Amino acid sequence: MRVPLSWLREYVDLPATETGRDVQAKLVAVGLEVETVEQIGAGLKGPLVVGQVLTIEELEGFKKPIRFCTVDVGSANGTGEPQEIVCGARNFAVGDKVVVVLPGAVLPGDFAIAARKTYGRTSHGMICSTDELGMGDDGTHGIIVLPPEHEVGTDAIELLELVDEVLDIAVTPDRGYCLSMRGVARETAIAYGLPLRDPALLDVPAPNAFGYPVKIADPIGCDRFTARTVVGLEPEARSPIWLQRRLQKAGMRPISLAVDITNYVMLELGQPLHAYDRTRIDGPIGVRRAQQGEKLTTLDGTVRVLDAEDLVITDDRGPIGLAGVMGGANTEIADVKNGENTTEVVIEAAHFDAISIARTARRHKLSSEASKRFERGVDPQAAAAAAQRTVDLLVLLAGGTAEAGVTEVTAPSAPRTIAMPADHPDRVAGVAYGRETVVRRLQQVGCDVYGQDELLVTVPSWRPDLSEPNDLAEEVIRLEGYENLPSTLPTPPSGRGLTDRQRLHRRFGRALAGAGYVEALNYPFIGDAVLDQLGLDADDARRRTVKLVNPLSDEEPALRTTLLPGLLGALRRNDGRGSHDLALFETGLVFRPTGDETQTERLTVDRRPTDDEIAGLNAALPRQPRRAAVVRAGAREQAGWWGKGRPADWADSIEAARTIAREAGVELTVRSDQHAPWHPGRCAALFVTVGGEETLVGHAGELHPRVIKELHLPERTCAMEIELDLLEQAVDGALQAPRISTFPVATQDVALIVAQDVPATTVEEALRAGAGQLLESLRLFDVFTGEQIGEGKKSLAYALRFRAPDRTLTVDEATAARDSAVALAAERTGAVLRGA
Repeated sequence: MRVPLSWLREYVDLPATETGRDVQAKLVAVGLEVETVEQIGAGLKGPLVVGQVLTIEELEGFKKPIRFCTVDVGSANGTGEPQEIVCGARNFAVGDKVVVVLPGAVLPGDFAIAARKTYGRTSHGMICSTDELGMGDDGTHGIIVLPPEHEVGTDAIELLELVDEVLDIAVTPDRGYCLSMRGVARETAIAYGLPLRDPALLDVPAPNAFGYPVKIADPIGCDRFTARTVVGLEPEARSPIWLQRRLQKAGMRPISLAVDITNYVMLELGQPLHAYDRTRIDGPIGVRRAQQGEKLTTLDGTVRVLDAEDLVITDDRGPIGLAGVMGGANTEIADVKNGENTTEVVIEAAHFDAISIARTARRHKLSSEASKRFERGVDPQAAAAAAQRTVDLLVLLAGGTAEAGVTEVTAPSAPRTIAMPADHPDRVAGVAYGRETVVRRLQQVGCDVYGQDELLVTVPSWRPDLSEPNDLAEEVIRLEGYENLPSTLPTPPSGRGLTDRQRLHRRFGRALAGAGYVEALNYPFIGDAVLDQLGLDADDARRRTVKLVNPLSDEEPALRTTLLPGLLGALRRNDGRGSHDLALFETGLVFRPTGDETQTERLTVDRRPTDDEIAGLNAALPRQPRRAAVVRAGAREQAGWWGKGRPADWADSIEAARTIAREAGVELTVRSDQHAPWHPGRCAALFVTVGGEETLVGHAGELHPRVIKELHLPERTCAMEIELDLLEQAVDGALQAPRISTFPVATQDVALIVAQDVPATTVEEALRAGAGQLLESLRLFDVFTGEQIGEGKKSLAYALRFRAPDRTLTVDEATAARDSAVALAAERTGAVLRGA
């Protein structure tokens, strides 16, 4: 909402020394978001005067039309002689009154005016347009042509109100009444402690049976409709300068007198209005829901197909307007510029249901000044006053006559009352305001307050956001000043902190961050399309999703069953923006319905749910395990002067899983597997022991090439996903720090030849089991295939480290442990010691 300070002063007697910045500070203190204060006409310097065009000479021989004019500016030029000016505009004629800027003046943008030779003539000044004066768009895109009654030589700076300050207020959805000068003036009056001249306090005639007929078929959608008629309008009447300037400063373009007046009253009182050409209305005005598929051409020239939920204004032919959003073209006020005349108008001032208007505006992607106000809440009691104000201005400015008929259709309603203890704001804010302060502040915002210890508050019609005691407490607190609230830090209860589970999950994140991964937080929503791109089978458990009733996006209507889609999307975006070496991780919940969930009823909010109701809610929830996932692409190690780099591969994703397992103190078993969306030959299944049984906790490896192509990912992208809750269950007591032995290590290397299809992890398990307790660590350091070891075979070389906690091992002890390990590997996998 743009609020000109000069207009605001009409309703509140602000001190003459108050600037826009001062008013901004006061309004911010009472809770309004004043974003900027625009200095209109800053740097403007005269002489800028009214002139009358005496002669026009068309100059020939130039690429564009050029005119040499003489203009009478009175004594403003110091000589009284006509001013010679070169001008290229063509929307004025001899005898017109125009705005002339003379040499020595400075226009907005620090544009100094001086006499200069151009097009073979000397131009002593300029004939001005609205753009050159910083006035905004007036719809003409040409020279300002003033009404003939203004005298030559009049100061145009004052006449056109070119110097002003405009406050730009970001009105929050709960403060819709501030989308009007009336609402902002009320807040200003409260902030300064000054009286308010309410522009809605008008003498309004009582409704009678002679007004224009109106039929309301949907009193819920439209609970109030006021109609007034004005006849005998002068078709040639123009909006006066003061009216045009106020609209321009408020960010609106002057159109025609009748339309400008309705826009002006809307800005003044906050009540949207609409003016119909009475000669174009066929029969009574009606308000009803649209029929599915009905069509309406709105004022913007768009043919709109209506929905059955749309509220429409009708006559006997059908819809003539989208209620509260935009009028129809078939009853539009005639445009004098096109040779059309409107001499009779019907003024509509109605109150519509906020939710219905908001849904219609979004359904048709049509946000208007009217819909912005209706969906935030319009004062229903202001409709009659707004209609009367419009009628008064039409009679005053357009020479019209107001008909005696007054139509007012209203649905029965009662004022909203709220019971509140007088000390409730004190308890909310922790400040002793006292009853007198509470009553005074509530009365300032328009409430009627009765009672002593228990207050009965009647809420004003323009404040639909006040519905409970806490809303009233907020009004008292904001007007008393948020800055006056004490800064008291709450005392946390002693002896509480993170649970063991929370600490473990934080360690998982820190471990991955320490390994070079960057955390990415993604929305927990997915759609069927990404599950198709991941290549999941039709019976895959990850396709059983929980659908949302009101999703943020129709393309992602379900809760995620895996973390990979979000992470892969983040990787794709970063790769597309030039970051090609990527390592991302995320920890979070996934939602896996089992099919055993129950249906629960919607609970009321006027009381605490019972234990049985809470248990029913929990039973209706899907299983929500916490998982961790990583994705990698690009280089694992950068190339440089030190040598070649190394690209990330499937082994890095498995190592990320081992990093997490080490934080939990759990031994991870890795086996080959086939599981979408991983490459069948480069996919590992991850197992841990839970309750004595080996349990699958996740998968890791390189993604399938088809998935990489579908998702537009970098080549050889790798990923890992693991269930943290199962890792937590595998933890056996507190994590034990490793004991450091002071005795030397004994290293034994073995190279075993096994069949090509024997996994290295199977050989490793056998070696660990056979080596016994003396084995400290085991590492695969070489894999070799070739003619030397035979077709279909491979050689796996392991480094075994033996150490005793209480003595130095002998060569025979280390050799015996190694031989035992080799023997068990041979027994389980058919391994043969290479070179034996």
